[in-house]
Amino acid sequence: MAEESFWTTPDDWDLRRIDWNQQNGKPKGSVLFMTGRADFYEKYLETFHDFHREGWNVTSADWRGQGRSGRCGPHPHVGHIKDFAIWVDDLTALFADWQQSHPGPHVVIGHSMGGHIVLRTLAEQRIHPDASILSAPMLAPVGGGMPEWTAHLIARIMCGMGRAKRRAWKVSEKPLEPEVLRQGLLTHDVERYSDEFFWFSERPDLRLGPASWRWVERAYGSTKKLRNRKNLEYMDIPMLVLATETDELVDHPTIMRAVHLLPHARLKLFGQECAHEIYRECDAVRDEALKSSFQFLDEVLTKR
Repeated sequence: MAEESFWTTPDDWDLRRIDWNQQNGKPKGSVLFMTGRADFYEKYLETFHDFHREGWNVTSADWRGQGRSGRCGPHPHVGHIKDFAIWVDDLTALFADWQQSHPGPHVVIGHSMGGHIVLRTLAEQRIHPDASILSAPMLAPVGGGMPEWTAHLIARIMCGMGRAKRRAWKVSEKPLEPEVLRQGLLTHDVERYSDEFFWFSERPDLRLGPASWRWVERAYGSTKKLRNRKNLEYMDIPMLVLATETDELVDHPTIMRAVHLLPHARLKLFGQECAHEIYRECDAVRDEALKSSFQFLDEVLTKR
């Protein structure tokens, strides 16, 4: 049975956490699943169940400032963070504690913003799992059709004008662009998309809206850190990257460049049948993503 709790960071911030451990028999290993921007772990309970059914222990936690892990800014519906390095520190500490208390092999999965933070933490040699899976990783934000330096400059100007903690866009998930239909950006599956709103009705404090201008500015700053070619080329962690070439929320060419540089990475690429939330897509896509994930783990971890 899954158990919810709170885990306290070294600087005394409480992160909400869920652990779904195997009750009978020896587990294949343990998975730490980190979600995306504005996410909460309830959105991925179905995926946790799939990994658990395959024999894995599953752990997840809401990022600081998201879900039920509090807020880092004054507005409860604006996703704010002073610097992505805070999340890198949180993941480093959480991983160390989780690794000691859960049997290996140890696998870290990151979706979207979670994939960005997982890869950055790996690149900085802060954590050392046995394998990693990145789902539609936000290795660079989509800049609304403008050059990255321009989008970063706009965010810096807005922060300089005293708007650092204020929302950077309206209800869309697409920064610096006019409002668009949110579901079309995330998934083709209406039922899975609606599941998010079920949880909003059951647990209203989970809801989080647009990011702050500081989040946007620091997202571009953190992206630059991930472009350290040497760090990526020397990374020795087996990695599976799930991506879609029609993703409108993260920059697909940046993902492709990273996969090319990472010496032990393999790519599972989807097309127009798949939007951003790959593990929450229609059954045909989702089943293929899960199949690729399980095959990857079985292959790389049997070589240990």
